[in-house]
Amino acid sequence: MGGRGTALLAVAAAAAIGLAAYGGAAAGAAPKPTVTQVQAQVNALQAQIDQTGQQYDQATGQLSAGRARLAAVRQQVTREQAKFDAARTKLAQVAAGAYENSGSTSAAGLFTSADPAVILGQASLMQQLASTHQAQADQLLAGARHLAAVQLQLQHTEDGIAALRARLAAKKTALGKLLSGSQALLDSLTTAQQGQVGAGGVGAGGITTAVYTGPTDTQAEKAVAFAYAQLGKPYVWGATGPGSYDCSGLVQATWAAAGVSIPRVTYTQWSALPHISVSALQPGDLLYYDGQGHVSMYVGDGYIIDAPRTGLTVQKIPMNTDWYAQTFEGAVRP
Repeated sequence: MGGRGTALLAVAAAAAIGLAAYGGAAAGAAPKPTVTQVQAQVNALQAQIDQTGQQYDQATGQLSAGRARLAAVRQQVTREQAKFDAARTKLAQVAAGAYENSGSTSAAGLFTSADPAVILGQASLMQQLASTHQAQADQLLAGARHLAAVQLQLQHTEDGIAALRARLAAKKTALGKLLSGSQALLDSLTTAQQGQVGAGGVGAGGITTAVYTGPTDTQAEKAVAFAYAQLGKPYVWGATGPGSYDCSGLVQATWAAAGVSIPRVTYTQWSALPHISVSALQPGDLLYYDGQGHVSMYVGDGYIIDAPRTGLTVQKIPMNTDWYAQTFEGAVRP
């Protein structure tokens, strides 16, 4: 497990201990956690939700690539099987006369087997054939080796896809638990206290009714115009549009609308795209937060557009709002 995974476990453990402690305190009629304490726990859980959501998106992409790879390998197996069968038939035909009176059951078994392992296991017999039918024997042995290799590759690919599916299911379960834990914390508060907590969290202070009136000449301007058009659409982790988005799905879609392809996952975006300073920010730049687990788009005049979290919609938010200012890590330019 990498450093980020270890950190996530540490935060999760801390949150769990905090919840248990507060539960025990409640049982003993001790004071309930303060709004500040709940705010800290909710924000810690949100960080885990963002990061686990990005890992889920990453696994989804890997699964999609794995399926494409599996289809390609299966096609390759079909091609190599056809080549192997053709070489086996050809050698059987040219060698039949030499062996028709020998009563060689080994030769008969060799030519009737469709298993490349059988061919490879009868190397000595193949060497005998090679003395009189060198080209055909070499072709059959090469075909057997290629077919065996792609069959092994096929098995490895299928095993990898099975592991990815298990990983995806585990991430989905983890996300559900994190979301439930965050909601349980909020449910323990009054409506007024929930409002206070929301004001200090991701997505606070946003609006959903702004309209873009700027130019659309450059790719960045087109991306910003598209982002404005997504205001009010719901956040759904794993979503890439057009009806809903998660944070990285939103920024990927905005730049795709401008004809620019960027990676799906925040961590890959952060690694792959050129970094810029805050003083050099331009509309269309991407801003990262909280261990690069969350991303928004800068749209100018001190504002960002963000798909914040479950329960909220895509919003236009002042970039200096508390949560964003406190967790900001840096910016990139596609």
